[in-house]
Amino acid sequence: MAESSSIRFGILGCAEIARKVSRAILLSPNSTLHAIGSRSIEKAQNFAKSNGFHPSTKIYGSYDEVLDDPEVDAVYVPLPTSLHLYWVVRAAQKMKHVLLEKPPALNVKELDMILGACDSNGVQFMDGTMWMHHPRTKVMADFLADNQRFGQLKTVQSCFTFAGDDDFLQNDIRVKPDLDGLGALGDSGWYCIRAILWAANYELPKFVTALRNPTKNDAGVLLSCGASLQWEDGKVATFHCSFLANLTMDITAIGTKGTLHVNDFIIPYKEAGGSFSTVSKAWFTDMDLEWDQKPSQHIVTADFPQEVGMIKEFSALVDGIKRQGIAPNKKWPTITRKTQLVIDAVVASIDKGFEPVEIS
Repeated sequence: MAESSSIRFGILGCAEIARKVSRAILLSPNSTLHAIGSRSIEKAQNFAKSNGFHPSTKIYGSYDEVLDDPEVDAVYVPLPTSLHLYWVVRAAQKMKHVLLEKPPALNVKELDMILGACDSNGVQFMDGTMWMHHPRTKVMADFLADNQRFGQLKTVQSCFTFAGDDDFLQNDIRVKPDLDGLGALGDSGWYCIRAILWAANYELPKFVTALRNPTKNDAGVLLSCGASLQWEDGKVATFHCSFLANLTMDITAIGTKGTLHVNDFIIPYKEAGGSFSTVSKAWFTDMDLEWDQKPSQHIVTADFPQEVGMIKEFSALVDGIKRQGIAPNKKWPTITRKTQLVIDAVVASIDKGFEPVEIS
Protein backbone atom coordinates (compact mmCIF):
# COMPACT_ATOMS: atom_id res chain seq x y z
CA MET A 1 0.00 0.00 0.00
CA ALA A 2 1.29 3.45 -0.87
CA GLU A 3 2.34 5.78 1.92
CA SER A 4 -0.08 8.62 2.72
CA SER A 5 2.57 11.08 1.50
CA SER A 6 2.98 9.37 -1.88
CA ILE A 7 2.67 11.58 -4.91
CA ARG A 8 0.29 10.05 -7.45
CA PHE A 9 1.67 10.08 -10.98
CA GLY A 10 -0.08 9.93 -14.29
CA ILE A 11 1.89 9.19 -17.48
CA LEU A 12 0.98 10.76 -20.81
CA GLY A 13 1.96 8.28 -23.51
CA CYS A 14 3.65 4.92 -23.89
CA ALA A 15 7.07 5.94 -25.20
CA GLU A 16 9.98 3.54 -24.70
CA ILE A 17 11.55 5.83 -22.08
CA ALA A 18 8.29 5.62 -20.10
CA ARG A 19 9.12 1.98 -19.32
CA LYS A 20 12.18 3.12 -17.39
CA VAL A 21 10.48 6.01 -15.62
CA SER A 22 7.37 4.03 -14.72
CA ARG A 23 9.67 1.46 -13.09
CA ALA A 24 11.29 4.30 -11.15
CA ILE A 25 7.87 5.54 -9.98
CA LEU A 26 7.06 2.03 -8.77
CA LEU A 27 10.40 1.75 -6.93
CA SER A 28 10.36 5.19 -5.34
CA PRO A 29 9.09 5.21 -1.72
CA ASN A 30 7.27 8.52 -2.07
CA SER A 31 5.43 8.01 -5.35
CA THR A 32 2.57 5.94 -6.72
CA LEU A 33 1.82 5.11 -10.35
CA HIS A 34 -1.83 6.08 -10.42
CA ALA A 35 -2.67 6.30 -14.14
CA ILE A 36 -1.42 5.74 -17.67
CA GLY A 37 -3.00 7.30 -20.75
CA SER A 38 -2.45 6.75 -24.45
CA ARG A 39 -4.20 7.72 -27.65
CA SER A 40 -5.90 4.31 -27.56
CA ILE A 41 -6.99 2.40 -24.48
CA GLU A 42 -5.70 -0.83 -26.02
CA LYS A 43 -2.17 0.58 -26.23
CA ALA A 44 -2.35 1.79 -22.63
CA GLN A 45 -3.66 -1.59 -21.46
CA ASN A 46 -0.86 -3.44 -23.26
CA PHE A 47 1.75 -1.07 -21.86
CA ALA A 48 0.46 -1.51 -18.32
CA LYS A 49 0.38 -5.29 -18.63
CA SER A 50 3.82 -5.64 -20.20
CA ASN A 51 5.40 -3.42 -17.54
CA GLY A 52 3.79 -5.03 -14.51
CA PHE A 53 1.58 -2.17 -13.37
CA HIS A 54 -0.60 -2.80 -10.31
CA PRO A 55 -4.19 -3.78 -11.19
CA SER A 56 -5.40 -0.60 -9.43
CA THR A 57 -3.60 1.62 -11.96
CA LYS A 58 -6.13 3.60 -13.96
CA ILE A 59 -5.99 2.95 -17.70
CA TYR A 60 -7.14 5.74 -19.99
CA GLY A 61 -7.58 6.01 -23.75
CA SER A 62 -6.61 9.68 -23.93
CA TYR A 63 -4.20 12.14 -22.33
CA ASP A 64 -7.06 14.43 -21.30
CA GLU A 65 -8.56 11.71 -19.12
CA VAL A 66 -5.30 11.53 -17.14
CA LEU A 67 -5.31 15.31 -16.68
CA ASP A 68 -8.97 15.28 -15.65
CA ASP A 69 -8.39 12.65 -12.96
CA PRO A 70 -8.63 14.60 -9.67
CA GLU A 71 -6.39 12.09 -7.87
CA VAL A 72 -3.40 12.67 -10.17
CA ASP A 73 -0.92 15.01 -8.48
CA ALA A 74 1.80 15.04 -11.16
CA VAL A 75 2.32 13.93 -14.73
CA TYR A 76 5.33 12.51 -16.48
CA VAL A 77 5.35 13.62 -20.12
CA PRO A 78 7.48 11.52 -22.53
CA LEU A 79 5.72 12.74 -25.68
CA PRO A 80 7.57 13.98 -28.80
CA THR A 81 9.03 17.45 -28.30
CA SER A 82 6.62 19.04 -30.78
CA LEU A 83 3.73 18.09 -28.46
CA HIS A 84 5.27 19.37 -25.22
CA LEU A 85 4.00 22.94 -25.36
CA TYR A 86 0.35 21.99 -25.80
CA TRP A 87 0.22 19.18 -23.25
CA VAL A 88 2.40 20.74 -20.55
CA VAL A 89 0.45 24.01 -20.63
CA ARG A 90 -2.74 21.97 -20.44
CA ALA A 91 -1.35 19.94 -17.53
CA ALA A 92 -0.29 23.06 -15.64
CA GLN A 93 -3.74 24.59 -16.13
CA LYS A 94 -5.18 21.43 -14.58
CA MET A 95 -2.82 22.02 -11.61
CA LYS A 96 -0.68 18.95 -12.33
CA HIS A 97 3.02 19.14 -11.49
CA VAL A 98 5.19 18.33 -14.51
CA LEU A 99 8.16 16.03 -15.04
CA LEU A 100 9.05 16.54 -18.70
CA GLU A 101 11.30 14.54 -20.97
CA LYS A 102 14.18 16.35 -22.62
CA PRO A 103 14.50 18.31 -24.76
CA PRO A 104 11.63 20.18 -23.14
CA ALA A 105 10.92 22.43 -26.11
CA LEU A 106 11.94 23.16 -29.68
CA ASN A 107 13.26 26.59 -28.63
CA VAL A 108 13.41 28.90 -25.65
CA LYS A 109 10.31 30.82 -26.78
CA GLU A 110 8.25 27.64 -26.42
CA LEU A 111 10.01 26.79 -23.17
CA ASP A 112 9.17 30.17 -21.69
CA MET A 113 5.49 29.50 -22.38
CA ILE A 114 5.81 26.12 -20.68
CA LEU A 115 7.60 27.55 -17.66
CA GLY A 116 5.25 30.50 -17.52
CA ALA A 117 2.24 28.18 -17.37
CA CYS A 118 3.84 26.15 -14.58
CA ASP A 119 4.77 29.27 -12.64
CA SER A 120 1.40 30.99 -12.95
CA ASN A 121 -0.37 27.84 -11.77
CA GLY A 122 2.03 27.16 -8.91
CA VAL A 123 3.14 23.73 -10.13
CA GLN A 124 6.61 22.22 -9.97
CA PHE A 125 8.58 21.75 -13.19
CA MET A 126 11.56 19.46 -13.69
CA ASP A 127 13.12 18.04 -16.84
CA GLY A 128 14.05 14.37 -17.06
CA THR A 129 17.86 14.61 -17.08
CA MET A 130 18.37 11.58 -14.86
CA TRP A 131 22.13 11.65 -14.28
CA MET A 132 21.74 14.88 -12.34
CA HIS A 133 20.17 12.81 -9.54
CA HIS A 134 22.84 10.11 -9.24
CA PRO A 135 24.79 10.32 -5.94
CA ARG A 136 28.00 10.27 -7.99
CA THR A 137 27.09 13.66 -9.49
CA LYS A 138 27.18 15.33 -6.08
CA VAL A 139 30.55 13.74 -5.24
CA MET A 140 32.01 14.89 -8.56
CA ALA A 141 30.64 18.40 -8.00
CA ASP A 142 32.38 18.48 -4.62
CA PHE A 143 35.70 17.75 -6.35
CA LEU A 144 35.12 20.53 -8.90
CA ALA A 145 34.38 22.96 -6.05
CA ASP A 146 37.57 22.04 -4.16
CA ASN A 147 40.06 24.85 -4.75
CA GLN A 148 42.96 22.79 -3.41
CA ARG A 149 42.39 19.67 -5.52
CA PHE A 150 40.76 21.12 -8.66
CA GLY A 151 41.36 24.88 -8.62
CA GLN A 152 39.59 27.07 -11.15
CA LEU A 153 37.80 25.53 -14.11
CA LYS A 154 39.56 26.17 -17.42
CA THR A 155 38.01 23.78 -19.95
CA VAL A 156 35.36 21.08 -20.37
CA GLN A 157 34.88 18.50 -23.11
CA SER A 158 31.73 16.44 -23.32
CA CYS A 159 30.61 13.74 -25.74
CA PHE A 160 27.53 11.58 -26.13
CA THR A 161 27.29 9.39 -29.21
CA PHE A 162 25.58 6.16 -30.16
CA ALA A 163 25.28 4.34 -33.47
CA GLY A 164 21.63 4.16 -34.47
CA ASP A 165 20.74 1.22 -36.70
CA ASP A 166 18.92 1.59 -40.01
CA ASP A 167 15.50 1.34 -38.38
CA PHE A 168 16.38 4.07 -35.87
CA LEU A 169 17.77 6.38 -38.55
CA GLN A 170 14.69 5.94 -40.70
CA ASN A 171 11.83 5.66 -38.22
CA ASP A 172 12.68 6.93 -34.74
CA ILE A 173 10.83 10.08 -33.67
CA ARG A 174 14.21 11.72 -33.00
CA VAL A 175 14.91 11.89 -36.74
CA LYS A 176 11.48 13.20 -37.75
CA PRO A 177 11.28 16.99 -38.33
CA ASP A 178 7.61 17.18 -37.30
CA LEU A 179 8.16 15.31 -34.02
CA ASP A 180 11.65 16.04 -32.66
CA GLY A 181 13.14 18.49 -35.09
CA LEU A 182 16.29 19.11 -32.99
CA GLY A 183 17.52 15.57 -33.70
CA ALA A 184 20.84 14.61 -32.14
CA LEU A 185 21.32 18.12 -30.74
CA GLY A 186 18.12 17.96 -28.71
CA ASP A 187 18.65 14.37 -27.64
CA SER A 188 22.31 13.53 -27.01
CA GLY A 189 23.46 17.15 -27.29
CA TRP A 190 21.16 18.13 -24.42
CA TYR A 191 23.19 15.91 -22.09
CA CYS A 192 26.51 17.30 -23.31
CA ILE A 193 25.43 20.91 -22.83
CA ARG A 194 23.98 20.16 -19.41
CA ALA A 195 27.27 18.52 -18.41
CA ILE A 196 29.23 21.61 -19.47
CA LEU A 197 26.93 23.98 -17.62
CA TRP A 198 27.04 21.72 -14.55
CA ALA A 199 30.85 21.80 -14.55
CA ALA A 200 30.74 25.60 -14.93
CA ASN A 201 28.35 25.94 -11.98
CA TYR A 202 25.62 26.90 -14.47
CA GLU A 203 27.34 30.06 -15.63
CA LEU A 204 26.22 30.68 -19.20
CA PRO A 205 28.92 31.16 -21.83
CA LYS A 206 29.20 34.45 -23.67
CA PHE A 207 29.55 32.96 -27.15
CA VAL A 208 28.55 29.68 -28.79
CA THR A 209 30.00 28.63 -32.14
CA ALA A 210 28.75 25.54 -33.95
CA LEU A 211 31.41 23.30 -35.44
CA ARG A 212 31.42 23.07 -39.21
CA ASN A 213 30.06 20.19 -41.29
CA PRO A 214 27.28 18.79 -39.11
CA THR A 215 25.51 15.75 -40.56
CA LYS A 216 21.81 15.99 -41.40
CA ASN A 217 19.38 13.48 -42.84
CA ASP A 218 17.37 14.08 -45.99
CA ALA A 219 14.68 15.83 -43.95
CA GLY A 220 17.22 18.30 -42.55
CA VAL A 221 17.33 16.85 -39.01
CA LEU A 222 20.72 16.85 -37.30
CA LEU A 223 22.29 13.41 -36.91
CA SER A 224 25.67 14.66 -35.68
CA CYS A 225 27.02 18.04 -34.60
CA GLY A 226 29.11 19.91 -32.08
CA ALA A 227 29.97 23.35 -30.80
CA SER A 228 32.47 25.37 -28.83
CA LEU A 229 31.50 27.60 -25.90
CA GLN A 230 33.50 30.58 -24.66
CA TRP A 231 33.22 32.55 -21.42
CA GLU A 232 34.46 36.08 -20.87
CA ASP A 233 36.93 34.91 -18.21
CA GLY A 234 38.69 32.61 -20.67
CA LYS A 235 36.95 29.30 -19.93
CA VAL A 236 36.25 27.21 -23.01
CA ALA A 237 34.26 24.06 -23.68
CA THR A 238 33.46 21.79 -26.60
CA PHE A 239 30.93 19.04 -27.16
CA HIS A 240 30.11 16.48 -29.80
CA CYS A 241 26.83 14.58 -30.14
CA SER A 242 25.91 11.98 -32.72
CA PHE A 243 23.56 9.18 -33.75
CA LEU A 244 26.33 7.83 -36.01
CA ALA A 245 29.24 6.83 -33.76
CA ASN A 246 29.96 4.20 -31.14
CA LEU A 247 28.36 4.49 -27.69
CA THR A 248 30.37 7.04 -25.70
CA MET A 249 29.33 9.34 -22.85
CA ASP A 250 32.30 11.26 -21.47
CA ILE A 251 33.00 14.36 -19.43
CA THR A 252 36.48 15.77 -18.99
CA ALA A 253 36.76 18.84 -16.77
CA ILE A 254 40.19 20.46 -16.36
CA GLY A 255 41.06 22.98 -13.70
CA THR A 256 44.21 24.85 -12.74
CA LYS A 257 45.13 22.13 -10.22
CA GLY A 258 43.18 19.01 -11.15
CA THR A 259 41.31 17.00 -13.77
CA LEU A 260 38.12 14.95 -13.64
CA HIS A 261 37.23 12.18 -16.07
CA VAL A 262 33.96 10.24 -16.22
CA ASN A 263 33.17 7.79 -19.01
CA ASP A 264 29.55 6.79 -18.34
CA PHE A 265 27.96 9.94 -17.01
CA ILE A 266 24.50 9.51 -18.57
CA ILE A 267 23.89 5.81 -17.89
CA PRO A 268 26.38 4.20 -15.48
CA TYR A 269 28.05 0.96 -16.50
CA LYS A 270 26.37 -0.63 -13.47
CA GLU A 271 23.01 0.41 -12.05
CA ALA A 272 24.19 -0.02 -8.45
CA GLY A 273 26.80 2.73 -8.63
CA GLY A 274 29.24 4.73 -10.69
CA SER A 275 32.89 5.63 -10.86
CA PHE A 276 35.07 8.51 -11.97
CA SER A 277 38.75 9.38 -11.85
CA THR A 278 40.61 12.44 -10.65
CA VAL A 279 44.20 13.59 -10.60
CA SER A 280 45.61 16.67 -8.88
CA LYS A 281 48.85 18.62 -9.27
CA ALA A 282 50.29 16.10 -11.71
CA TRP A 283 53.68 16.50 -13.34
CA PHE A 284 56.45 14.23 -14.62
CA THR A 285 59.15 12.15 -13.02
CA ASP A 286 62.84 12.65 -13.73
CA MET A 287 63.58 12.79 -17.50
CA ASP A 288 59.82 12.94 -18.14
CA LEU A 289 59.58 9.15 -18.11
CA GLU A 290 56.27 8.88 -16.27
CA TRP A 291 53.64 10.91 -14.49
CA ASP A 292 54.45 11.59 -10.85
CA GLN A 293 50.75 11.37 -9.94
CA LYS A 294 48.47 8.58 -11.12
CA PRO A 295 44.70 9.15 -11.45
CA SER A 296 42.63 8.02 -8.47
CA GLN A 297 39.54 5.95 -9.15
CA HIS A 298 36.47 6.82 -7.07
CA ILE A 299 33.50 4.48 -6.75
CA VAL A 300 30.16 5.82 -5.55
CA THR A 301 27.55 3.23 -4.63
CA ALA A 302 23.87 3.90 -5.13
CA ASP A 303 21.00 2.53 -3.05
CA PHE A 304 18.66 2.98 -6.00
CA PRO A 305 18.88 3.73 -9.75
CA GLN A 306 19.40 7.36 -10.73
CA GLU A 307 15.93 7.63 -12.24
CA VAL A 308 14.49 6.64 -8.84
CA GLY A 309 16.54 9.46 -7.32
CA MET A 310 14.93 11.82 -9.83
CA ILE A 311 11.43 10.63 -8.93
CA LYS A 312 12.18 10.84 -5.20
CA GLU A 313 13.44 14.41 -5.46
CA PHE A 314 10.60 15.55 -7.71
CA SER A 315 8.00 13.89 -5.47
CA ALA A 316 9.50 15.49 -2.37
CA LEU A 317 9.23 18.93 -4.00
CA VAL A 318 5.62 18.28 -4.99
CA ASP A 319 4.82 17.03 -1.50
CA GLY A 320 6.22 20.24 -0.02
CA ILE A 321 3.96 22.29 -2.27
CA LYS A 322 0.91 20.11 -1.71
CA ARG A 323 1.09 19.60 2.06
CA GLN A 324 3.23 22.43 3.39
CA GLY A 325 2.45 25.30 1.06
CA ILE A 326 6.08 25.66 -0.05
CA ALA A 327 6.61 27.54 -3.32
CA PRO A 328 7.78 25.53 -6.34
CA ASN A 329 11.54 25.10 -6.51
CA LYS A 330 13.14 27.47 -9.05
CA LYS A 331 16.45 25.61 -9.43
CA TRP A 332 15.28 23.06 -11.96
CA PRO A 333 13.40 25.35 -14.38
CA THR A 334 16.34 27.78 -14.27
CA ILE A 335 18.82 25.06 -15.23
CA THR A 336 16.48 23.83 -17.96
CA ARG A 337 16.20 27.28 -19.48
CA LYS A 338 19.96 27.80 -19.52
CA THR A 339 20.43 24.48 -21.32
CA GLN A 340 17.77 25.44 -23.87
CA LEU A 341 19.45 28.81 -24.46
CA VAL A 342 22.65 27.05 -25.49
CA ILE A 343 20.69 24.65 -27.73
CA ASP A 344 19.12 27.68 -29.44
CA ALA A 345 22.53 29.32 -29.85
CA VAL A 346 23.95 26.22 -31.57
CA VAL A 347 21.02 26.17 -33.98
CA ALA A 348 21.45 29.89 -34.66
CA SER A 349 25.18 29.48 -35.27
CA ILE A 350 24.56 26.71 -37.80
CA ASP A 351 21.95 28.85 -39.55
CA LYS A 352 24.38 31.81 -39.65
CA GLY A 353 27.16 29.85 -41.32
CA PHE A 354 28.92 28.79 -38.09
CA GLU A 355 29.41 32.33 -36.83
CA PRO A 356 29.67 32.93 -33.06
CA VAL A 357 26.31 33.63 -31.43
CA GLU A 358 26.20 35.73 -28.30
CA ILE A 359 24.05 34.65 -25.37
CA SER A 360 22.78 37.77 -23.66
